[in-house]
Amino acid sequence: MSIRCLPGPRACLLSTATVLALCAAPAVAQEAKETVFQMLGRIIFGTGTAKVAIDTPQAVTALEQEDLDRKQAGNIGEMLKGVPGVQAAGASARPMGMAFNIRGIGNTEQTASEERIKVVVDGAPKFFEQYRMGSFFGDLELFKRVEILRGPASSTLYGSGTIGGAVVFTTKDAADYLAEGETSAVRLKLGYESNGDVVKPGVIYAHRAGNADFLLALNKSHGGQKKDGAGNVIAGTEHDSISGLAKGTLTFGNDGDQSLTFAVSRTDTDLDQAAVAQSGGAANIPVFGFADIHAIDDTATLTWRNKFSANDLLDLTVQLSYTDTNVEKSNFSNGAFCSVGTFQVLCPGEFGYTTTTLKIENTADLSTGDWQNFLTFGVQLSEQKRSATSSLGALAFHPEGTDKKLGVYAQGEFVWNDRLTLIPGLRVDFGDRTPSAATLAAGGAAASDEAISPKLSALYKLNDNWGVFGTIARTERMPTLDELYSNDGGRQPSLNLEKESADSIELGFTYQREGLFAADDTLQLKATAFHSDITNMIASNPATGAVPRFLNLRSAEIWGGELEATYDAERWFASLGYSKVKSAYRDMPEPAANNKTMTDTPAENVALTVGAKFPERGLVIGWTAYYYDAITTYSAATTGGGPTAVLAGTPSRTPHYDTHDLFVTWKPEDGALAGMDVTLTVENVFDADYKNNLSLDRAQGMNAKLTIGKNFTW
Repeated sequence: MSIRCLPGPRACLLSTATVLALCAAPAVAQEAKETVFQMLGRIIFGTGTAKVAIDTPQAVTALEQEDLDRKQAGNIGEMLKGVPGVQAAGASARPMGMAFNIRGIGNTEQTASEERIKVVVDGAPKFFEQYRMGSFFGDLELFKRVEILRGPASSTLYGSGTIGGAVVFTTKDAADYLAEGETSAVRLKLGYESNGDVVKPGVIYAHRAGNADFLLALNKSHGGQKKDGAGNVIAGTEHDSISGLAKGTLTFGNDGDQSLTFAVSRTDTDLDQAAVAQSGGAANIPVFGFADIHAIDDTATLTWRNKFSANDLLDLTVQLSYTDTNVEKSNFSNGAFCSVGTFQVLCPGEFGYTTTTLKIENTADLSTGDWQNFLTFGVQLSEQKRSATSSLGALAFHPEGTDKKLGVYAQGEFVWNDRLTLIPGLRVDFGDRTPSAATLAAGGAAASDEAISPKLSALYKLNDNWGVFGTIARTERMPTLDELYSNDGGRQPSLNLEKESADSIELGFTYQREGLFAADDTLQLKATAFHSDITNMIASNPATGAVPRFLNLRSAEIWGGELEATYDAERWFASLGYSKVKSAYRDMPEPAANNKTMTDTPAENVALTVGAKFPERGLVIGWTAYYYDAITTYSAATTGGGPTAVLAGTPSRTPHYDTHDLFVTWKPEDGALAGMDVTLTVENVFDADYKNNLSLDRAQGMNAKLTIGKNFTW
């Protein structure tokens, strides 16, 4: 059974104001002005100095611990549900088959997805790419906060070419579990999911001794095959994983203005007889078959910060980080076809990315009079090594090599009278890509280049209620190792690729008001329109024969809009997320290929949440409806010949659908149950049978999730 909203998201959006008003009518004054449901009132750290989300001249969303607990997400797709303009692409349920998609940028088959979208854990850049695999394998239980920064304004701080945006993860801290005067805490947790019989136990220990604290966390997850809304098994969705986190912070110096933080985390996942094509697609299962997959994802950071309390010109952070994502595949069901060339994908093999990064950043406070002035200057050096080997040696479709980068950036933040905010920024990255011996023998050659990304963001508060903001940015992206050196199927390395560039503009407005229906309720709203012209977009060459494996498309265009709104009162809350992304191939050699919607474009969608709070009982209940419109997209195809024959190929149409979730949280504050929390979430309540257009599989059916936790402190 599925309740339909016709004719699509726009009709649902028009009714939202009425729903918000009905939800708000009984509200009474609240004591705290910021609660977990005021998304736009949260502090954002990933855009420079700390800012409230609604006052940040960029589309941003912060998911806090309360959101992550309520979602009980088992993968990044579940975590991102309801965030405007953002979702997962690839698989619907396989733990290693998902990549990030922001405003139509990113998928599992796109080798540069994580260059166009930067993924960061505790400041450490993460990257992984492998044929028909996802891009992020860290256990979501390790994190307390996720910031999603949409658009090219993130290029200054995170790297040139960041047209989609950045996803910034922060791991848990001991201070999250220790109140003032407490020295030790233990948190025990047990979670369960009905779809796939997933069991998720976890334990956290936090301790504080003087000016030092540390945290140890251990989580486990085991689950079987999941089913879609029609009751059919989604093949290869079993998993068994364990994750751990060790994190410590030492505070010292004058007035405690210095800190040293060390964090190391690992997620170890075993998939027995899992789908080789983790990114999904029923047609791919018989072709690629099944295999045992073992993945280890490591992140380690050492961060020293000195605020220099006596010197406004210095606030220095130095960080050394190391990340290593390694995937081993063995015991292939179709291993008899293992042979040199395309079928080498069916040979036992090991694939990995290691990235070592040193980042030095200083923020100077130049404030004077009515102006708050901050200037951030940074240098980032990184070395990324891509490794791949199989039982038959090097793989042409996964070339090995080293990518070294030096990034230099500066960003100003000027705020006048708490009304006008100006954020100019400039970043220059210098890159050297060096092929391995095997890649060199296959035709690879060393490559050097640079990429420049300038921007200007601004926000102006017209009055206490209204504000306008915008960004003008240009991003450049150097080709990746894979784009330069892949040479499978008889196709050659693409050594003559041009840099990919995008000219982007964003415009939007904000609205906020207190006392709308009651003495102290709050309504916040932020709307953004965006447009990007992409030149020399790097794409896979669909032509065969002795042609470059990758090519530059002459032009592409992505545009659209987002709306994020929240209403919060003492006993009622509501939120709305709306996103519409449009895209088109431009200046294609075949006239009929122009103006076709690109493959990675998400369907227009709305997420509407309404709920009630019972603070005297520690109880919150809510309902969320998701509506997705129908969409037709076109993949790249060719009429033969060479790269100049590329056009937009066969259309793929995905019908509209809607799903509904319920959630209940209970946190008693008094009595013997104080310190306990219970969360119940029921996803896809009506067991809708559907497929998202960015997914290659049909989605999970109804899934009831229950988590019980208990904190002990002393």
